[in-house]
Amino acid sequence: MARDTWFETVAIAQKRAKKRLPKSVYSSLIAASEKGLTVADNVESFAQLGFAPHVVGAVEKRDLTTTVMEQEISLPIVISPTGVQAVHPDGEVAVARAAAARGTAMGLSSFASKPMEEVLAAHDKIFFQMYWLGSRDQIAARVQRAREAGAVGLIVTTDWSFSHGRDWGSPKIPEQMNLGTMLRMSPEVLTKPRWLWSFGKGLRPPDLRVPNQGARGEAGPTFFQAYGEWIGTPPPTWEDIAWLREQWGGPFLLKGVVRVDDAKRAVDSGVSAISVSNHGGNNLDGTPAAIRCLPAVADAVGDQVEVLLDGGIRRGSDVVKALALGARAVMIGRAYLWGLAANGQAGVENVLDILRGGVDSALMALGKSSVHELTREDVLIPDGFTRTLGV
Repeated sequence: MARDTWFETVAIAQKRAKKRLPKSVYSSLIAASEKGLTVADNVESFAQLGFAPHVVGAVEKRDLTTTVMEQEISLPIVISPTGVQAVHPDGEVAVARAAAARGTAMGLSSFASKPMEEVLAAHDKIFFQMYWLGSRDQIAARVQRAREAGAVGLIVTTDWSFSHGRDWGSPKIPEQMNLGTMLRMSPEVLTKPRWLWSFGKGLRPPDLRVPNQGARGEAGPTFFQAYGEWIGTPPPTWEDIAWLREQWGGPFLLKGVVRVDDAKRAVDSGVSAISVSNHGGNNLDGTPAAIRCLPAVADAVGDQVEVLLDGGIRRGSDVVKALALGARAVMIGRAYLWGLAANGQAGVENVLDILRGGVDSALMALGKSSVHELTREDVLIPDGFTRTLGV
């Protein structure tokens, strides 16, 4: 990778993304609900956890491999599904290629900008993500399309309560990129010529339609049309989750669990895995950081289903802390989107390499030969750090 495009930390990837993207586009990557208490706690809580390293006894090689939803992956980091990835023309396809190149799995959003068939042609370890949106017949049709496309797992996201208020101001996301929209946005876009040229050379503006919400081969509704239908759909019950799991019939992850009672109900519904998550701070503000909720959930159901963590991962050491507190793997969102914005596929690979190096370094210092050897004794947990909800 060329030195002028390579970065050595996720923080630098974020700075590159901010420099490259129009203000409203970058704002959409960092925004969260209301005051942003939860999104800040997601990140800052990791700094409260310490390590208890050894000084002698490090092993020469460390094994970072694991399995998530029956998929062998080279490191305990999975790409979390995120919606319309218009930060780069190749969007989800570039991310899929990066995940394939680095040997991990990818969650593909049903609100993605690229058709699932195109993304699955780039990578065969794709978990398709869905919201409870529309009728059961529409949901079943979406499941069948994902199955036929070759998805190897299903992710159902339930952790968003449609909180629109953002104290720092929500970026205005257009309904579609027509001529009028492009003219209105031109003052901020023209100040970012490299980003503009990345789309201009292909003679296509960012596509804000979501093709995976329609039938195969269709353009699909706009993001806001799909969003509106989602808001208008009654929220799912636990019986609905069990029904959807039966419709899929394969590895099934429920995303958005922070309470022990919800984790137990998820197990009763037959899920294969859960992700301890607060939707990156985009759900109910004031919800504790995901890492604070992880230990109680892992203790309650970790011997019955796979437990993942999603939220606040910025370093490989964060990954190790999550594994030590009970996670099988973590899911990353903003970190890889910054890499995608900074340098496309190579930028996502760069982020994964940074995190891999951090995991390996922490394992070495802790005297571990494998990610599976990590325990809570490796982490210093301050009094009052954890949150046990729903007991």
